[in-house]
Amino acid sequence: MAGRATSATSPSPPLRLRLRSPHGRRGPCGPLPACGERGCAAPPVIPGLVGTEDASVLTPERRAHVHDTPTIDRRTLLGGIATAAAVAASPARGTEANAITAASAGELAEAIRSRRYSAVEVVEAHLARIAAVNPRLNAVVQVTAESARREAAAADAALARGEAPKPLHGVPVTIKDTLETAGVVCTGGTLGRAGFVPKADATAVARLRAAGAIVLGKTNVPELAGALETDNLVYGRTNNPYDLARTPGGSSGGEAAIVAAGGSPLGLGTDAGGSIRVPAHYCGLAALKPTSGRIPRTGQFPRPMGARNSVFHVSLIARRVDDLALALPVVAGPDFSDYTIVDMPLRDPRAVVLRGLKLACFDDDGASAPTPEIAAAIRSAARAFAEAGLAVEERRLPDADKAAAIYYDMTPGDGGAGTRAFLRSIGTDRISPLFEQSLSSRAAPAMPDITAALAAFNRWDAFRNAQLAFLHGYDAVLSPVLPYVAPPHGTSFDPMLQRGAGYAQNHNLTGWPAVAVRVGTSHEGMPIGVQVAAHPWREDVALALGRHLKASFGGFSPPPL
Repeated sequence: MAGRATSATSPSPPLRLRLRSPHGRRGPCGPLPACGERGCAAPPVIPGLVGTEDASVLTPERRAHVHDTPTIDRRTLLGGIATAAAVAASPARGTEANAITAASAGELAEAIRSRRYSAVEVVEAHLARIAAVNPRLNAVVQVTAESARREAAAADAALARGEAPKPLHGVPVTIKDTLETAGVVCTGGTLGRAGFVPKADATAVARLRAAGAIVLGKTNVPELAGALETDNLVYGRTNNPYDLARTPGGSSGGEAAIVAAGGSPLGLGTDAGGSIRVPAHYCGLAALKPTSGRIPRTGQFPRPMGARNSVFHVSLIARRVDDLALALPVVAGPDFSDYTIVDMPLRDPRAVVLRGLKLACFDDDGASAPTPEIAAAIRSAARAFAEAGLAVEERRLPDADKAAAIYYDMTPGDGGAGTRAFLRSIGTDRISPLFEQSLSSRAAPAMPDITAALAAFNRWDAFRNAQLAFLHGYDAVLSPVLPYVAPPHGTSFDPMLQRGAGYAQNHNLTGWPAVAVRVGTSHEGMPIGVQVAAHPWREDVALALGRHLKASFGGFSPPPL
């Protein structure tokens, strides 16, 4: 049986699917569903940025700043705008461009290999799409159009010379603005880094490039990736493509928004507390948080330290589960810089046999009850797995109701003093209101208490031990990503929403691999995703189950942009 050690437990009964009123007593997999806070001022112009930025993709406020800046290279800028506009304006090219931007990363790689599309065509189509949607989303904050065009031409020339194609040959990608990119501004969403240009790529970025991927640009984040909403003083706020009045999540919110909008088929992000899975859930995408120790964090800003070292994961997001499986082998494995990375084999999710796998499922973690529609999504997913031959049991992870409290206990309880000192050291003199909420929530004790800190770590250890013992009897666990759909802007620190984050944070605390996949739509028209977590190092099982959910429910459905 794939992914599970032999268990001494007796065979489990089949899943009990009970139909009852949402107002009645809840079970772990029931019931079926019933019969902009502040305006954003224009962010500051960043030295060294405007000369390389394509103004056609900026929000109106940022575009005004770019046009008023005397250092801008207008010929380069206008050439980029004209090229993108020409691609979008031609009916024939427009239809072809739509087909290109709707394709998966794997489909694009195959089309480029077979010469059905050139890499140049693929890159131009995505640049045009970014130009069309980004003014409404503010998702892409740096567009590397010139280098992308050069690399696309080089990719086509390599194929013309008969060179063997690479796994992601000519495929466009976007990168979260906490992962460093050589020669391209990387801010981490904080003013002190507004003009910082890294000299080297983050390991995962370098590996994508080495596999033939072409970086189109950087995507927006909350300050220091510190919220489930994407907003900062450098670039402003990012909107959800399904409803501009709602958040795309965080901290990989810019990635989710532009991938959902068709501006990129594949995104590289991070997940320290749901930061890739929450945006995937909010924006109807597929995302993979791998096992802790799978993908190097080298080149991440800020570099995870202390407790965050264990919960932090470089992660992937796409419209198709198969693209996650395609990209994972490219970015995984030791780089001999991040000491936490383990050289463990990767298995093919296509080889996983679903029939006979044992799945635990729950829709309520005991701390934050889901909406009826989220609960119904879990029931539907559980039914789809049962129909595929899995043994599905309604079982909740032990101490799931404590996940959020344990996660927040591992955050320094210093009132944000340490983080503020770090920000001052890099030149950040103003903190975004969103991040101020995050820092202020870290209540400082009357005096340092090492005993309390050790007790928090002991609770975390006990939590991980209990959950691993539970997982010994199962191959995977199905649960909500969050108990609600994407909320309005400015509400991410509402206490009720904070409690709900425990569903996602649970798998950061354990380090298990988890895949998020869309399975439905709320009555407001917002995507609903679920997550499946598997044993450590068994991304193949999580991805295989994600593929089945995609096949059962259709997966991604484009937003009405």
